[in-house]
Amino acid sequence: MEENVPAGRCVVAVDGPSGSGKSTVSRRLAAGLGARYLDTGAMYRALTWAVLRSGVELTDTESVAKVAAEADLRIGTDPQGYAVTVDGTDVSTAIRGAEVTAAVSAVAAVAAVRELLVDRQRRVIADAGRIVVEGRDIGSVVAPDAELKVYLTASEAARAKRRSAEDAADVAATAADLARRDRLDSTRKVNPLQQAPDAVVLDTTELGIDEVVARLREMLTERGAA
Repeated sequence: MEENVPAGRCVVAVDGPSGSGKSTVSRRLAAGLGARYLDTGAMYRALTWAVLRSGVELTDTESVAKVAAEADLRIGTDPQGYAVTVDGTDVSTAIRGAEVTAAVSAVAAVAAVRELLVDRQRRVIADAGRIVVEGRDIGSVVAPDAELKVYLTASEAARAKRRSAEDAADVAATAADLARRDRLDSTRKVNPLQQAPDAVVLDTTELGIDEVVARLREMLTERGAA
């Protein structure tokens, strides 16, 4: 743990759309703070994997909710590396595939699924005490009392370029998929993707990962949390 980092509670909520840098920034910040890290998106992806495996229709919200409730979802919180399992199967790689990516917004829009996972996420946060949590509704719903709430964003072009590089995919196709997910996530009725009223907005278009992490550390220092 780094010097001058207090041992008490420190919850950092990092929200924003895909490709804004949330995951890399959050993991690196957590490691620097000697804190835990929670990827809430991975939790929704894991339940989406379970739903797809079950064969139920994505439009059958009752069946989707039932699969989600019965799945044994486990996720690590080590920022240096963690595994995601469903019913004992490691799905860490599978949940990043195209099939899950195409379906995750539909599963995440089911109210019962969100209620289930928000409760799980809050318990993880309470148990950890010091944690960086990334997602789409962390500052507004999951951890509204976080010491720092930040909303990372970037231009559509920058986000598409980053994500296509990660997935080795076509930039234009990636841009179209990101636009689709943004539309679905920001317009869903339950806990939509949105900036918390008191969140700090940080545009990462022209910033490197280290620069973003440094700015977040500065914000935490200003708040007496790091």
